[in-house]
Amino acid sequence: MARIVLNRELLEAVYDRFNRPEYIEPDPLQAVLKYRSLRDRELVGLIAAGLAYGRVASILVSVDKVLKILGPQPSKRIEEVDDAWLDESFASFRHRWTTGAEVAGLLKGIRNTRTQYGSLEKCFLSAESDDPSVMPGLTVLMQSLLKEGGLQKNSLLPQPASGSASKRPLLFLRWMVRSDAVDPGGWKNVSPSALIVPLDTHMYQFAKKMRMTRRKQANLKTAIEITSKYAKFCPEDPVKYDFALTRLGIRTELSANQILEDIFAQKHGDTE
Repeated sequence: MARIVLNRELLEAVYDRFNRPEYIEPDPLQAVLKYRSLRDRELVGLIAAGLAYGRVASILVSVDKVLKILGPQPSKRIEEVDDAWLDESFASFRHRWTTGAEVAGLLKGIRNTRTQYGSLEKCFLSAESDDPSVMPGLTVLMQSLLKEGGLQKNSLLPQPASGSASKRPLLFLRWMVRSDAVDPGGWKNVSPSALIVPLDTHMYQFAKKMRMTRRKQANLKTAIEITSKYAKFCPEDPVKYDFALTRLGIRTELSANQILEDIFAQKHGDTE
């Protein structure tokens, strides 16, 4: 890659070009967008984000298996059935190391957390901390979903306190908090300025190439560092560019290097 210097103008050009619905597939987000109800989108978002590890084709197959069992109104379904139905319905489910018991536990956690707090967003907002980022709220939400699901550990619910990048929960928050041509939004009381980049392999590699981080691990500290760099360009919405930039790695038909070089040349006349 030629020496390209990131600035807001370049990032906005990439955003304008690729932050479009036609670039969503293949992505777990496509399952979320099939539902109009916020409660359904929350539930499907937690399932889709929780299963978002491994090959994307396998992720989509696994998400579809869960949703077929739950039917067209998944939130209504989990409120109508008992724990035994959930346990039995997902007993044979498997997605790599995620078990059906963990899927059932997540669904119980969603139902019971909503009963306790009124909504998942209210649970998130119940966190008390001086930290302006989403991490305190995310910690409370993940802890509640785990506890109310009746399990001591659940691969669908990474706990931020572990120090992992929390990529999947942060991806869920991006979907719920941001609202544009791609992200559906719905949570009205959480500011996009508080979001942290859901650090997947594509974003991590891009950030390293752009010299946004020298850290050798794609963990939470690295995600926060990279987010702080994007915040210099767009403090009100530092995760704004996440979808567009990761398309350059996910969509194999796109030539990331050439696209960035072409856009940079159009904006600056040449590359440095």
